[in-house]
This record gives sequence, structure tokens and C-alpha cells, in this order.
Amino acid sequence: MKRVIFLLLILAGISGVVNAQQNKVPTPDEIAKKNVEDLNKRLKLNDTQKSVIYRFTFNQAKEQADLVKRQQTGNSREDDVDKFYKLQNETSKNIRNVLKGEQQNEYDKVIEERLSGKAKNKNKKKKKGEEEEVEGDIKGLLSAPPIEPQKQ
Repeated sequence: MKRVIFLLLILAGISGVVNAQQNKVPTPDEIAKKNVEDLNKRLKLNDTQKSVIYRFTFNQAKEQADLVKRQQTGNSREDDVDKFYKLQNETSKNIRNVLKGEQQNEYDKVIEERLSGKAKNKNKKKKKGEEEEVEGDIKGLLSAPPIEPQKQ
């Protein structure tokens, strides 16, 4: 009897570890809700803006999830990466058009933080003896010097 209980406890522990290690991919609905929630905290959106932004981000997340699935199955095309980023840019532009005055300026800051990675690093604590990483803004990336053709 003790052996049976012991085996059941081991099996329960193993299944718990396996479930904890599985990477749960968020659904497009979860992604859209989180995005609207994050933007609402920063931009003070009204109900109409929330619903329109939700629709834009849901469609973007759904299409991007399809592109990722296609890439994971090995059926991706060369233009899928371009389409992925084009969707992000279109969604960002559409969201910006829904916003008013100061909201647009704040949204530009949000996008810049996301692109530069500042938003993710805010919650990380610096370890003892670790130097703080200096972050530049995204404008330097946008105005990079032209690439010179290589001589062969």
C-alpha cells in the first residue's frame, strides 16, 4: 500500500513539473486584451478607443500567430517576415489614428520604449556587481548611414 501511494505521489510530482515547464503560447485574444490594458494605463483610453484598439491588435495577433505556425511547420515563405513586421507597422499606425493629441505623443513614447527594450528592463533588478547597461534611443537606428557596396 505504501508503495502504491509513493508511486502515485511521484507520478503527480512528475506531471506537475512537466506542466510547469510547458510554454503556454498566449492566444490572440489574450494578447489583444493585455495590449489594450497596457495602453489604457498609459493613455487613459475611452471605451470606443479600447474596442477599436482591441480589434486592431486582435487581428494583428491572429495573423501573426498564423505566420508563426506556418514558420514552425516549415511552410513559411520568404515574404512572411516582411508581412509580420508590416502588420505591426499598420496596426501601430491605425492605433495612432484613433488617439487624440497628447495620447499620440505618449503612444509614440510607448512604441519607442518597446522597440528599444526599455519596457522589459524596468522590472529586472540589477545583480550585485553588475554594471547598468546604457540605452540609447531608437532615433540612432532610424538614421543609420548608408551601407557601402562591397568591392569584389
